Amino acid sequence: MAQRTAATAAGGLAPATLHDVLRVAAAPDFDRWKDQVHRTGGCSDPIHLTGWTLTKDRTSGETLCRYSTETEPSGRLRVACGNRRASRCPSCAHTYAGDTYHLIRAGLAGDESKDIPATVRDHPRVFVTLTAPSFGPVHNRPDRGACRCGTRHPENDPALGTALDPNSYDYAGAVLFNNHAGQLWQRFTNRLRRELAARAGLTQRGLKDVLRVSYGKVAEFQKRGAIHFHAVIRLDGPDGPGTVPPSWASVRLLDDAIRAAAVHAYTTITVPAAGDQPRRRFQWGRQLDIRPVKAFGDGSDITEQAVAAYVAKYATKAAETTGSLDRRIGNREVLDLLDVADHPRRLIEACLDLAPLYPDRKLAAWAHMLGFRGHFSTKSRRYSTTLGALRQIRADYRAAQDSHTDPDTVLVLASWQYAGHGHTPGEAALAATIARDIHLNRQTAREVLRLEGAAA
Repeated sequence: MAQRTAATAAGGLAPATLHDVLRVAAAPDFDRWKDQVHRTGGCSDPIHLTGWTLTKDRTSGETLCRYSTETEPSGRLRVACGNRRASRCPSCAHTYAGDTYHLIRAGLAGDESKDIPATVRDHPRVFVTLTAPSFGPVHNRPDRGACRCGTRHPENDPALGTALDPNSYDYAGAVLFNNHAGQLWQRFTNRLRRELAARAGLTQRGLKDVLRVSYGKVAEFQKRGAIHFHAVIRLDGPDGPGTVPPSWASVRLLDDAIRAAAVHAYTTITVPAAGDQPRRRFQWGRQLDIRPVKAFGDGSDITEQAVAAYVAKYATKAAETTGSLDRRIGNREVLDLLDVADHPRRLIEACLDLAPLYPDRKLAAWAHMLGFRGHFSTKSRRYSTTLGALRQIRADYRAAQDSHTDPDTVLVLASWQYAGHGHTPGEAALAATIARDIHLNRQTAREVLRLEGAAA
């Protein structure tokens, strides 16, 4: 089995890496190492732990189970890194995307196991996309005709999203907008509540007694490097998803309130002048998309499954989709070493240039994110369950499988220490093979389910 796994990983490897593959595969504890990596989902940068656990019966004090990493390969236990970025760890990003999918879908369709009743399907809910304003014309693919440059760009053309005239493009404005986008979202949600109250003839305090606005959102970088937000917005009764919103709360009223809130003067961020930079006022872009969410497709409406899948997809991506880097930048020389393309490079350099002018905005620290410093996936408190709760369910299930005991009747003592992370070159090649096998198995399982559903 080890020889077959090593042979699978061997194709096209450098001699040193191939030698390390053979070393790992020939080790007497290879099967246990493989089991550890498989349990991480083929994580590309696992965390290494050393330590022990002791499971005792709460009543008798009898020791039921003892575990120590002393018997593990290299004396270490490997656990998944948990990084949400697909560019850093595809395996952990897949888990994160799955959790995000279930979180968003539970807020749309309900899930009794997560304390979200199925009646939320009857609540007004829409899928909203708020975009960034223009900072200058860029290469694009219009629905009709050619780009302004006169070219009909193919879908994967690297020129898409880059400035038609880099010398006049407002790179500073673009990264400052990204940097303030989180505050702009907060102002939008505050204004939305005011707009709903005004349409209901209520004060804001009075609105809280009859209506709650819940949402789940995700950030996405457009190809031009500007951030925009996709959000599910739902109207609930005063105590959240388990209570019915008032009869006047409709999808049409929510749509109207969102449009008013997005363009209101209150929903504006003013960035003061500094150095050679002028005073700027930021609002959402003119492109505003609002679609009702339905349980099943209906014309221009969008389904619960499609919304959840869309949000989950972008929850694992960041600025690296624009050609930027997926980790912090220590100095400008890195941009030359990694051959960063001109458009994202100019945005990164704008962050570094603006950092001394706006020291409180931490632009240098977030240059790899083109200035954006917010969380990519967020939700209001009552929208749905939490990612932490979903992780705990998974951890409890795994613990129950391993111990075969009732967690309410046992006491677990433990001591863990961090001992490093990552793989050797040979381990990385073998782990990538394991990850591909897991991915293929998932694809096969999904296809079987699809065919069984079609046959039924």
